[in-house]
Amino acid sequence: MSVMEKTALDMAAVLMKAYHLGDMINGSAEIADYLYWKDFLDQDPEVKDLVAKLERKKELFDECQRFGHFHPDYHRALDEVKEIELQLEKIESVAQFKAAETRLDELLYEISTTIAYAVSDTIKVPSNNPLPSEGGCSTGGSCSGSCG
Repeated sequence: MSVMEKTALDMAAVLMKAYHLGDMINGSAEIADYLYWKDFLDQDPEVKDLVAKLERKKELFDECQRFGHFHPDYHRALDEVKEIELQLEKIESVAQFKAAETRLDELLYEISTTIAYAVSDTIKVPSNNPLPSEGGCSTGGSCSGSCG
């Protein structure tokens, strides 16, 4: 068996385990909760109505944004978008969906981190968190201090 064949066999095993891991994630409580609330939102007429209004207001805002703060309707359009977003956030099912989405994101990040660090402690793992809590500069991680 050549070196190339051995690598191909190992890659096939890795892919099979990755598919198995994907199946396990798809069977998780986090996915079930996320899909439940996503389906609930998709069928909620109040949410559908507000999302449609939000899309229209965002289109208007995008048109104003082309000219920036100098457009006469810029601030009004921005306020209208924010108002509809606030209305959406007040709906319990939207809050539940966002919470389920955050839990799923945290699960996927934890899995990604575990896989990455199994390969090397220096691999960077992307996160949706705008304020990362570990690693890198100014977070107390393993920074060399040479970046600033």
